[in-house]
Amino acid sequence: MKELNHMLCVPCPPGTTPMLDAQCRRLLEYIPGWELAIVENMTRLQRTFTFPDFSKALAFTNQIGELAEAEQHHPELVTGWGRVTVFWWTHSIKGLHMNDFIMAARTGEVIKA
Repeated sequence: MKELNHMLCVPCPPGTTPMLDAQCRRLLEYIPGWELAIVENMTRLQRTFTFPDFSKALAFTNQIGELAEAEQHHPELVTGWGRVTVFWWTHSIKGLHMNDFIMAARTGEVIKA
């Protein structure tokens, strides 16, 4: 499989359904630190990143915001002092799509830079 962080998001055509749990669990192997979370009856990818202060957490939040805008695929970002929790899921299908795993991998690359 091509590395997730090098893949691009694609629009979900009408009728697209969320990925099956088994598919999601297999893909989790490619995005260390992420976990599946059920929020409002939808499966989402979740990870909390930690920082030494609020300023660095906010800078990371802004970087992820720019990444999201570039792909037109937007997460939920919860920013606090020294931490940012990122949730990826595809709103239109109310669950997970390959795009979410791509964006999670790309989020992980931002933290490495």
